[in-house]
Formats: sequence, C-alpha cells, structure tokens
Amino acid sequence: MAEENKTADALQILGELGMPRAQRNDRSALCLLALLNLKKKVSWARAENPLIGITPMMEFARDHYEKLYAPNSRETFRRQTIHQMVAAGIALYNPDNPARPVNSPKAVYQIEPDTLALLRSFGTAAWNKNLEKYLKTRQTLTARYAKEREMKKLPVKLATGETIRISPGDHSELIKAIIEEFAPRYVPDGVLIYAGDTGEKWGYFDKDLLTKLGVVVDGHGKMPDVVLFYPERNWLLLVESVTSHGPVDGKRHEELARLFANSEAGLVYVTAFPSRAVMSRYLGEIAWETEVWCADAPSHLIHFNGERFL
Repeated sequence: MAEENKTADALQILGELGMPRAQRNDRSALCLLALLNLKKKVSWARAENPLIGITPMMEFARDHYEKLYAPNSRETFRRQTIHQMVAAGIALYNPDNPARPVNSPKAVYQIEPDTLALLRSFGTAAWNKNLEKYLKTRQTLTARYAKEREMKKLPVKLATGETIRISPGDHSELIKAIIEEFAPRYVPDGVLIYAGDTGEKWGYFDKDLLTKLGVVVDGHGKMPDVVLFYPERNWLLLVESVTSHGPVDGKRHEELARLFANSEAGLVYVTAFPSRAVMSRYLGEIAWETEVWCADAPSHLIHFNGERFL
C-alpha cells in the first residue's frame, strides 16, 4: 500500500503541476520520486534534492519500488520524461556544471528549489495555497531557465552573417570550427544546409534547400554532423565531426551514400578531427574517396583518393 500510495501521490502531483498526459505515468512518477530520493516509507516533508543521472533513476525505481526497466529504456526516460520536467522548470539540468556537454555520461538532474519546497508541503493543509502561488510563477521561471540555457550555447557565425547557437561541448566546438574555418577555405560561397546539435534532434536545418537538391530525409536517417552545399561545383559536402566516435569509415560511407542516393549534387565525404593527434588513432578506419581535415591545421587537407578534390 505504501508503494501504491506514493506513486499515486506522484501521479497526482504531476497532474496538478500541469504536466501533459504523456508524462503522467508510472515512469514519470518514479522519476519524480527519484529526484526527491523519496522511498516508500519516507514522508513528503523529508524530500531531498540529490544530483542524479538517468541510470541511477532507473536503479532507484528497481531498488525501492521493484520496477525493473530494460537498459535500452534509458533514452525513453530522458526524452519522454526528464526533458519535459526540465522544460517545465520542475527539474534542473546539470546545475553543478551548466557548461557540461549535453551528451556527457556525467549529466545529472536535480529538483528545482521552489518545486522542492512545494512538494514538501504535499498532504498538508498548506498544499493548495502553496500550489496556487507556485503555479503563478511557472511561466516566468521556465522562460528564465530557457534563456539561461540559450546563453550557454556556442555562437556560430555563418557566411551570410547570420549567427546560430549550438550546445556546448568538444563535439560542438569542432562543428563550430567546420563552419567558421573549414567552409570559408574549401567551400567558397557555400551554403550551410545542416548543422547537428547534440542538444536538439535536428539543430540547424535548411530542409527546403536539401529537398530542392533531391534529398528527402525522415527521422530514421542519421545525418552527418554538417552538410554544406558548394554551388560553384554543384557538390554536397557531408562532414562528420570526430571527437570521440569514429570517422567516415566504409560502413558510414555506405550509410551516407544510401541516405543521399537521390542527390542531384555530387557527394563529397569529409571527416573532421580536432587535431592530427586524434586523427592518428583512426587512420586505419578512414574510407577511401574521402577527405580529412584537422582543425589544428586548418589550411591543409588530406585526400584519400577519389574523383572530387576540394
């Protein structure tokens, strides 16, 4: 009964806080309880505010509520529950280190302080009054947190003079270098079509231009990190940014060839590394008919054979 009451309470709270129906389920209730370190027999008044990652949340559900989730449920927890809690201002993302890369395995969440104070009053005579007062501040607070997150993003200047912002981290730093250093040197008068952002599914995407070039991408195709159009030669440059994962190897070359098979522009495959030291770890994997660029030597390219020279 204690377990049923606690999860039922959490579900009630999520509803009263205005969370969408898709986030009012056992998974979301258990995430809220984990954010509060609230075990079965612990009262709401004793709720805490630990820093906790997604996997520890799943372990909390298993250890204290006998709810077992498969390891591959991690993305569901993150994308279908925690993202929405952060957006609503219920939870904070990396409050101990806001500049931590969004794809870092050290990412953590924490209950927002005003939300913690509110939830400690759940079940008391003060709950309704506190809830009313709390809800009046939510829109303003959510907007403030969204602004803070935006300010921490990296500004990237395009050839057009426009500036876009992408999430912080080593991977994004290299994407920034590709756009600001590689493109002006090797793709004069080029047009940025796509720039991946690990904080968003699509990042910057000129979908209309890509469609005009014959390529229609759905949510199942894994885009390269950067796509540039070179009008003078009618080429599409597919650029992979490599900081911790592999380059354009044979397998990735085939995947990109299939994804862009209908392109009316010629395809150029490029792997970008932050340095030659990083590149040296992957030399044996780099596919033929590709280009390699290192950010620490921006005026040089390595050409792995093939018909298109930049």
